[in-house]
Amino acid sequence: RCFALLWPASLLHPIVTIVIVNRLENKDKIMSFFGLGSGGLQIKITVNGTPDTHPNDIVYLRHRPSWKVRKNVFTVLKNHDNNNAQLIQQQQRGISPNKNNNNRIMVYSCDHDTEGSITLTMGHGKKLDHMGIQVKFFGRIDMEGGVHEGRPHYDFISLSKELLPPGSLYDTRTVPFNFRGVEKLHETYHGRNVSVKYFVQVEVKRQWLPPITAEHEVLVQIPGVEPSVNEPIKMEVGIEDCLHIEFEYEKRCYHLHDVICGQINFLLVRIKIKHMELAVIRRETSGEGLAQSAAMGGPNGGGGGGAGGGTHTTGNSSKAGQNIVTETQTLLKYEIMDGAPVKGELIPVRLYLKGIPADVTPTYHAENNRFSVRYFLNLVLVDEEDRRYFKQQEIILWRKNLG
Repeated sequence: RCFALLWPASLLHPIVTIVIVNRLENKDKIMSFFGLGSGGLQIKITVNGTPDTHPNDIVYLRHRPSWKVRKNVFTVLKNHDNNNAQLIQQQQRGISPNKNNNNRIMVYSCDHDTEGSITLTMGHGKKLDHMGIQVKFFGRIDMEGGVHEGRPHYDFISLSKELLPPGSLYDTRTVPFNFRGVEKLHETYHGRNVSVKYFVQVEVKRQWLPPITAEHEVLVQIPGVEPSVNEPIKMEVGIEDCLHIEFEYEKRCYHLHDVICGQINFLLVRIKIKHMELAVIRRETSGEGLAQSAAMGGPNGGGGGGAGGGTHTTGNSSKAGQNIVTETQTLLKYEIMDGAPVKGELIPVRLYLKGIPADVTPTYHAENNRFSVRYFLNLVLVDEEDRRYFKQQEIILWRKNLG
């Protein structure tokens, strides 16, 4: 500081200008100088296996799972058809399709062992001294998007293995790794306020400097078994002396590519109904102590009321002192009747779950006592005065196959 005061102001300005320009143009070099960069090290994590080598444990996905509702489902189908056409053209030209599989999204069965290789690459003429390199495997419930009490995430799996002892890196090294026999209890889920993910992390420790880390997410799905008891749903609802309807669905439990079939019978109609809608609603509830809150009648318990279009969030603090956040999302809504019905009229219902423009997941019941995901059929009747009469019925979804 004293040295700078001795310089004339006319000489200080060019020096300051040069430092600012270099910082903008060579940000990575400055980060490395202060120990915040990667020191020129590039880390690539590769997980072994493809649907060709493990057809029962690995499948391709069209896109990365998300909680958002797609505006146009046909765009995704078009992209999927284009990808298939490109693979067929490559096979006709004698090009192996496996060359492009590195960029495709794959999902793994819960029984598949996570193994692969770590590639460490240093630039020409560069050297990195490290205090040891470790590879870690995590299963994590992340609640940073919702309400939490000092713990934004919880690791239900945390494994670590030494990849390399302390030493120096000069060139490119590839080291294999494996995590076998790991029990994966939860599916990968990316929701609005909570997410469940599995990932491989590489940590390069350095003396007096922060470690260099890299991560690779592993998508996991758990095929289920059809429930042994799957009785039909029959309910009678209405308004006394005004409206009396009976709706029936063939069953309560459906796999993710199933078809919901049923019918609605009007037993008494004394109000002028304009139209009728059927919606599929997803309700995500997250928070510490979710099971206790549901037992006390929190937001996760009961059928609940209807929800309009879009997304709705509610919060609640149970008697146990836990903060619970509920996110209600309309996945699909369409009109199944237009005009006034008469007594004795039957309205058929046929809804394809595969046609929902969203990533539908199985029903989750108080996973790790931290979150749940439930699905409802919401039947709405609108009269000529725009009054809405609705009834929700919960359905149970389960996964039959990967994908």
